[in-house]
Amino acid sequence: MQKLQVKILMLCSLCYGILAMPMPPSESEDGMTPEDRKAAEVYLKNFYTFANKTRNTFQERLREMQRFFGMRVTGRLDTGTMTMMKAPRCGMPDMAEVRAVPGRPRWRQTSLTYRILNFTPDLPQNVVTDTIKRALNVWSQVTPLTFNQVGNGQADILIQFSRAGHNDGSAFDGRNGVLAHAYFPGSGIGGDAHFDEDETWTINRAAFNLFLVAAHEFGHSLGLEHSNVPSALMFPTYRYVNTDGYRLPQDDVSRIQALYGRRPS
Repeated sequence: MQKLQVKILMLCSLCYGILAMPMPPSESEDGMTPEDRKAAEVYLKNFYTFANKTRNTFQERLREMQRFFGMRVTGRLDTGTMTMMKAPRCGMPDMAEVRAVPGRPRWRQTSLTYRILNFTPDLPQNVVTDTIKRALNVWSQVTPLTFNQVGNGQADILIQFSRAGHNDGSAFDGRNGVLAHAYFPGSGIGGDAHFDEDETWTINRAAFNLFLVAAHEFGHSLGLEHSNVPSALMFPTYRYVNTDGYRLPQDDVSRIQALYGRRPS
């Protein structure tokens, strides 16, 4: 009886030893870990959602994402695709038929107002004010549009810094990930731009440059969707470029002028 108890104790010790060992992450049939697939599903739901159910499968949305970014179209979650998904980016979808606005959204007037509702503590208020003005001016340099700041009341474009949920149904996700989002021209929330306060905002190459992100978001405020041209300001993912004497890349110029025309000489 004593020998049997010893054997049982030895077996139990072995069992607990096996259970305590860290298990390697399991992989699905297509080579994805469950964590990878979950993260990819969230990304594709946010940025590549289609009304057509036959296109709204995981693989088809993944192919669309790979196609948009000029990657090898496989429908498989390879390292390059996952790296692109993890890059800091704008919160506006790249492809989403369900949010398409009939016609091309644009402002009917060329004189627009904007109001800064609050300020990030990362930068002095006067720096934020000047940066927002410069970011809007890159669009007025090539179109008939003009932008005038107002201190109170309604404005065409309302600008705010917020974290997590902020009463627009599109909660921010903390540091990195989505940096900001904006809304196409229209009444109510249309034209408004929101910046994630969990990010660190700068006016240089450190962290995230407010001028570059704001100029991108204001492109959406004026009616532009994302561009798949990597050098374009309206490319979905963030990259730093020198902002001294910044001029819009030609892809952005052509697309905004298709909406509003050229700046009068």
